[in-house]
Amino acid sequence: MKKIILIGTVASSFYGFRADLIRTLLNKGHQVYAFTSEHTIEDLKKIENLGATPITYTLNRGGLNPLADMIATYQLSKKIKEINPDLVFSYFSKPVIFGTLAAKIAKVPKIIGMLEGLGYTFTDQPNGLSPKTKLIKAIQVFLYKLALPKLDQLILLNHDDKTDLLINNDIAVKETYILGGIGLDLNQYKYSPATKDLPIQFLFIGRLLKEKGIHDFIAAAQIVKQKFPQTTFTVLGGIDEANLGALTEGELTEYIDKKVIDYPGHVENIAERIKQSHIFVLPSYREGVPRSTQEAMAIGRPVITTDVPGCRDTVIDGVNGFLVPKWDPQALAEKMIYFIEHPEQVRMMGDQSHKIAIEKFDAEKVNQRLLEILGI
Repeated sequence: MKKIILIGTVASSFYGFRADLIRTLLNKGHQVYAFTSEHTIEDLKKIENLGATPITYTLNRGGLNPLADMIATYQLSKKIKEINPDLVFSYFSKPVIFGTLAAKIAKVPKIIGMLEGLGYTFTDQPNGLSPKTKLIKAIQVFLYKLALPKLDQLILLNHDDKTDLLINNDIAVKETYILGGIGLDLNQYKYSPATKDLPIQFLFIGRLLKEKGIHDFIAAAQIVKQKFPQTTFTVLGGIDEANLGALTEGELTEYIDKKVIDYPGHVENIAERIKQSHIFVLPSYREGVPRSTQEAMAIGRPVITTDVPGCRDTVIDGVNGFLVPKWDPQALAEKMIYFIEHPEQVRMMGDQSHKIAIEKFDAEKVNQRLLEILGI
């Protein structure tokens, strides 16, 4: 039996995306401690119900206060040392940085980190990165140079992240693994062939942010509707008005009123919404490996996405969908129109998506690879 610490941030990530991994570790007889810095009492109970022990710690997820981060890292190291684990496994950017440093201070025998994407500081923008973003990126790279060499293994989801983070910034890591997607419970996203009913329905799932491609999706929808006005474009996702690139409440209302998009608001059963659609669309600027795309593929939907890191790992162009240039609503619209004019391709490409999802995104297979990397 080993003591294993998982360090994340938001508590819901443990029971939302790490539940299968935690159950697998527990079934093998290990003790699992889930370190969370953002939580409610209900969240902690859900982690307990999984069988893990929740531990709260302090981490300023978004801030850049060196003194506060140093104090928090020292306090985190003391909590780690009290448990005296055999392994610390951190995920998300700040936990990988500060969790790794804290684990090293606590003299943990094995330290592993996983980055599921590089975030907005590594995401190309149409007008280039702002001076503030460039500064934050420089600080982030400096911290990665401090922390990542102290890992025994670093796990990334795609090869582009390895190039952009490690090779381009000359960061030495003992061992690097490319995992692919973090995995899906395929029983929750069962294959369901798209209906032959018309009109064709396109679906976008994601936060309504510029970086997720929401503006490009809407612009493409407007182009398509000029020629095929009955086509449906459904958007699922929340507004984040604190983000400068976010779709505003006013813009959203305008697009709904003009019938450019359908916006059902908050929905619980994402799988059912995917089943009601024909084509999944994600014109994101950068991803790790997008979970929403994996879900759509598992259910059997073709995908139109951008030829950018992470997104390109989900589509074989012309086989299970199409890759389009980033920031190009016209190119996106042309591929949408292709499916409208060739509706038989919806089922054919959707079946290919399903096959790829079984091969690459089955949680059982992914967790088995992850356990091999963790050495347990």
